Amino acid sequence: QVQLVESGGGLVEPGGSLRLSCATSGQTFSRDVTVAWFRQAPGKEREFVAALFRGGASTHYADSMKGRFTISRNNAKNTVYLQMNGLKPEDTAAYYCATDRNVIMSSIRLVRAYDYWGQGTQVTVSS
Repeated sequence: QVQLVESGGGLVEPGGSLRLSCATSGQTFSRDVTVAWFRQAPGKEREFVAALFRGGASTHYADSMKGRFTISRNNAKNTVYLQMNGLKPEDTAAYYCATDRNVIMSSIRLVRAYDYWGQGTQVTVSS
């Protein structure tokens, strides 16, 4: 059974940084596995943030996160990270980790492409 557990959220001032972690169990980062981060602000739909496509063959980011967020992984720890720099108040949201096998390139930004989700970790950017 695949399980994902996010951590690392919290309250940070504008311009600050946080590193989120997604610890996975029940699967390894094999070449057919894609891991992604999404976020959801109150009253808004869940949106794509970043993804490690097919075992890390490529990385993908939402346009508003490029240059500020970095997705990475530690295979030995079965953990995926999201380093977030230059945080803005509009980055405030619950951040979720998601994964699935055989996600196709055209679907990596879609919520419905992923069957396995973590419980989320809250990020609040405020002074």
